[in-house]
Amino acid sequence: MTASLTLRRAALADIPVLHPIMNAAIRDLLKPFLSAAEVEASFEIMGMDTQLITDGTYFVAMIGDDIAGCGGWSRRATLFGGDHSAGRDAALLDPKIDAARVRAMYTAPAFTRRGVGRAILEACESAARAEGFQRVELVATMAGQPLYAACGYKPIAAMSSTTSTGVVIPLMRMGKAI
Repeated sequence: MTASLTLRRAALADIPVLHPIMNAAIRDLLKPFLSAAEVEASFEIMGMDTQLITDGTYFVAMIGDDIAGCGGWSRRATLFGGDHSAGRDAALLDPKIDAARVRAMYTAPAFTRRGVGRAILEACESAARAEGFQRVELVATMAGQPLYAACGYKPIAAMSSTTSTGVVIPLMRMGKAI
């Protein structure tokens, strides 16, 4: 019998366990889409955003006793990036005119293609809708783009992030009405 997937809100105590999952997802799941240099540089623009946990908008996906992934949404202006990323903006969004942000989505490589990302996305969309948001936006990696497209997200604009070493990471801003 296969263990079922469950979601719970993340707690600050989860951070030490989530970091290795995020790192493995970046290192392993981006490989088919980016060069080795781009994968390594991605660590500079991706990672844990503890504000999401503090805000109560970050989820942990469990399959049995294993953490299978994590991800969340935000009512804040920052589009992507972790605690260490430049350009963060904690300003609160207006649900009447702004899109909520889906943020920091990671699936443990051992649990891909098992509905983890889709379950987290649905929880994010439902929570954002409950707070009055009518749209959600996200910044997708090339590895994440197929999942988001399959879940109804449409491309808004191709974009990129240039790291401190000059490596350019391709990204796609995507959105969806909820």
